[in-house]
Amino acid sequence: MSTFEQAAIQQTTWRDYYELCKPRVVMLMLLTSIVGMCLATTHISVIKFILANLGIAMGACAAAAINHIADQHIDKKMQRTQLRPIVTGKVTTKQSIIFAATLGVLSMLVLTLFVNGLTAILTLVSLISYGGIYTFFLKHATPQNIVIGGIAGASPPLLGWTAMTGHVSADALLLVLIIFVWTPPHFWSLAIDRADDYAKANVPMLPFTHSIPYTKLNILLYTILLSCITLLPFTLGMSGWIYLVGIIFINARFLYWCVKLFTSSDKKVPLYTFKYSIYYLSMLFFLLLVDHYYYLFN
Repeated sequence: MSTFEQAAIQQTTWRDYYELCKPRVVMLMLLTSIVGMCLATTHISVIKFILANLGIAMGACAAAAINHIADQHIDKKMQRTQLRPIVTGKVTTKQSIIFAATLGVLSMLVLTLFVNGLTAILTLVSLISYGGIYTFFLKHATPQNIVIGGIAGASPPLLGWTAMTGHVSADALLLVLIIFVWTPPHFWSLAIDRADDYAKANVPMLPFTHSIPYTKLNILLYTILLSCITLLPFTLGMSGWIYLVGIIFINARFLYWCVKLFTSSDKKVPLYTFKYSIYYLSMLFFLLLVDHYYYLFN
């Protein structure tokens, strides 16, 4: 073992492993998972609720760690990712592999033993899809990588739903569809802001392969589609007026940022659009939750 590796191991702390998990991403995924659970049933077992979210979170963290391992060669070329634990040497590749494998195994054990087999299988499929298929293949194969691979990141509300019910429903798939359509405008906004980074790392993101104006147009079109799809929970009777009023407002705000992005050359707008997209998804699922419990108890 080299002196550098020894020094890296000595400097490793729990915060470095925490960073491997992409905690902010996982927290957003857990929010959608929790809403899926709450919408699925009115009788929630607290123990199952905790264990299911723990299992789903560990699976998501394992996938995130695999992403760190696979992308370390391009992370060092990109300003946004240069300080990640593997790139800086705070966590070695071997440590990261052990960490990801441990989380993955624990996730499957918790979900299989204490939740149900269907949720364990779907979580494993999501882990493989994101940590394996997207990270190792799709990301480097096509500028539509985030669209095709987006289904893995859209799965948490479905996982939450199946954890409580043991079966898949149309309502759960609608929640998946919403996140699936939200993902391209969310991620492409960041890709525009970091277009030079992706070009440097030779990752075929849409702004790099098809130009920034083309990407802006796609962001706007996807957001218009998203605005239509997010009306479906009300239209199909899954939610009520509280959700409808709220979703119209936050859709209008999202469209405002996307139109501004499409028409403006201000370099700050892509990042503002990206940040709002995170608030948008959080607010959307919060609206679903508030609406659900308001009508449940009134």
